[in-house]
Amino acid sequence: MTAPRPAEPPSEDLSRLAALYGVATSYAPSPDRTVTASATAVTLALAALGVDTATPDAVRAALTARERELGTRLLPPTLVGWGTRAPDALSALPDGTRLRVRTEQGEIRASAGHLPPGVHEVTATAPDGRTARAHLIVAPTALPAPPGRSYGLLVQLYSLLSRRSWGMGDLADLGELAGWAGRALGAGFVQVNPLHAAVPGPPADPSPYRPSSRRFPDPVHLRVEDVPEFAYLAGGADGLLQRAARLREAVLEKGALIDRDAVWQIKREALERVREVPLGPGRRAAYDAFREEQGQALEDHATWCALAEVHGADWHRWPDGLRDPRSDRTARARRELADRVGFHSWLVWLTDAQLTAAQRAAREAGMPVGIVHDLAVGVHPGGADAWAQREYFAAGMSVGAPPDAFNARGQDWGLPPWRPDRLADFGYAPFRALLRGLFRYAGALRIDHVMGLFRLWWVPEGHPPTEGTYVRYDAEAMLAVLVLEASRAGAMVIGEDLGTVEPGVREALRERGVYGTSVLWFERDWEGDRRPLPPEGWRADCLATATTHDLPPTAARLSGEHVDLRDSLGLLTRPPEEERAEAAADTAEWRELFLRLGLMEPGAFEEAEILAVHRYLLRTPARMIGVWLPDGVGDRRPQNLPGTWDQYPNWRLPIADAEGRPITLEQLTRSPRLRALLEVLHRQR
Repeated sequence: MTAPRPAEPPSEDLSRLAALYGVATSYAPSPDRTVTASATAVTLALAALGVDTATPDAVRAALTARERELGTRLLPPTLVGWGTRAPDALSALPDGTRLRVRTEQGEIRASAGHLPPGVHEVTATAPDGRTARAHLIVAPTALPAPPGRSYGLLVQLYSLLSRRSWGMGDLADLGELAGWAGRALGAGFVQVNPLHAAVPGPPADPSPYRPSSRRFPDPVHLRVEDVPEFAYLAGGADGLLQRAARLREAVLEKGALIDRDAVWQIKREALERVREVPLGPGRRAAYDAFREEQGQALEDHATWCALAEVHGADWHRWPDGLRDPRSDRTARARRELADRVGFHSWLVWLTDAQLTAAQRAAREAGMPVGIVHDLAVGVHPGGADAWAQREYFAAGMSVGAPPDAFNARGQDWGLPPWRPDRLADFGYAPFRALLRGLFRYAGALRIDHVMGLFRLWWVPEGHPPTEGTYVRYDAEAMLAVLVLEASRAGAMVIGEDLGTVEPGVREALRERGVYGTSVLWFERDWEGDRRPLPPEGWRADCLATATTHDLPPTAARLSGEHVDLRDSLGLLTRPPEEERAEAAADTAEWRELFLRLGLMEPGAFEEAEILAVHRYLLRTPARMIGVWLPDGVGDRRPQNLPGTWDQYPNWRLPIADAEGRPITLEQLTRSPRLRALLEVLHRQR
């Protein structure tokens, strides 16, 4: 068999052109190794940015044009100022250049120093007559640290069923959990999975990390009975409640998986009936104000939802004209479907209200942070955001990860990336709107794959992830928007910075007050003897946890059952004996450290070992300690098993005890095992 030919590297001109657009021509999977990106990957990435590289002549022409553009422009499209300091780019303007600044607040100024926080407009006029207009993002220099030290609960909301939920956990359950944890045990926060709007099914993709929209929430999380108009349903709602009870009992008592489609079918039927109840004058005024405040973004989202009911959930397959949200045909369809557009706008309003109520319940229970929401790294290519904001997305590209020591084939996440040039041209408007929407009801925001603020691995459509390349974003501008919007909301930000992180990223995040994420099993002295990192060696500005939704629960890791699970599904890349031996050696080193620190007794049982894990986290300087809620009752099943699709019930498992029996929210709050764990954190934090 003939060996495959190595990919052709980029030419010198193509490499120079790529650098001017932030497209990488190489990457380093490890400190001692550099891989050259293929000319195909670089060419396709540039094409997605609107650059013609079809021929060598086209490359040279594009290079000349780009160098001329950058050499003659007065200002880049977006500038960043931190605190009261004006951007350096303004100091480099030619002598005699006049400035005109229109602040976000409407004030006109002749200089860019000491501006209030906001997104302002700068116009520069040079003595030679050249003019430029730019967006100026002014943000506080850093987010303040949260008050004191706190611990909190990490939970996938759908898995948290109460005796009142309709087959999956809902926003009322979230409020109840926060109220209990805050008042009874002094918890400072509850972190949940992304609650973004999903692509409608059936079958719906159960993953919360590939949503239709990140800007708007999913009404499947509603507690229908808490909608005020529900109480006035004509003919009552006994039939609906009975169906909901059967769905709940199937999960809690009969071993059924959480069925998001079935839950939504009942809730949607109920909400269609609730909508027939007229809103009172005050409620009507509140709803109208909400629609006006959310403006075109909500109108677009609701229009997509209405069109998806008619034409399916992938807008690429819609009739010509409807694929463009600004076309005449779409405008006509919006008018024809006005009632359905109104229905979906109303659902967003209801969900927003219950999200706000959950955060209010958390703060009223004494939580200094409250609800920590999760921002997914991207959206489904056929969903509402990709349709409504199509000009901001790179056509023909998908976000993923390059090959590394854990996955030699790389990863393709199926999420279209934002175009960095379009974000800059529009002052990062879609990112600002996204964050502002989430911070309406968040005490903190966890950003999945926070490294994506700096660069993303773009995979060309139809190509394997190995044939991708990195594309860089203006991290300073992205961070400025993030700090600006979080500071306006009085919220904090936690970045998920696990895995391979390029040099300088964690330092840049720390400088701006963005916390990181540290998971116990990964905290080792990687530059030394690779032994477990002693608690004093941990960073303080992080959320420290024992596990996450993508990792084995602590009980499974301590017992080695996570290896058995992967072996049973054919996911191991080495003989099972090797995997088990390595896992056992890993946990043995941690047990030895726990014993040496006096955190547990020799021969301790599983429950005592889990207590020791969390006592260890308390020994670190981490200002936030997160407890994976299933760990508190001995659940041994991961909520998501990376590398699987239908081989494992990802995102569909209720919280269960050590024997795999589902546990309700009410039972959780009465669990002696969970209370003992949380009491340790409450007393010692």
